[in-house]
Amino acid sequence: MGKDTFLINMGVRIAQQRKELKLTQEQLAEKMGVSLQTISCIELGKKAVRPENLANLCSYLNISSDYILYGKRDSQQMTDVITKLSNLKPEEYQAVQTLIELLYKEK
Repeated sequence: MGKDTFLINMGVRIAQQRKELKLTQEQLAEKMGVSLQTISCIELGKKAVRPENLANLCSYLNISSDYILYGKRDSQQMTDVITKLSNLKPEEYQAVQTLIELLYKEK
């Protein structure tokens, strides 16, 4: 994977998490003490996250650096998903299982 692809994938993960938390780019920029343009460039994969900002970004977005950098979920995130799955009704669980199988076949 080239540097450009790496930065684009990282930016997509950051943007998805920001949107999931219902934060605007402006709000995230303000929390981090950076410009709106910086956040935009990071999310578009035009700019890398500075190491000194990575910890703050992880904290504000409530995700691990492994997820931002490599797309790997940490054990706490997986535990949260398992807990949610265990509380589903049988038919809901079956629907999730079917979806996972469909997604897995696409790879």
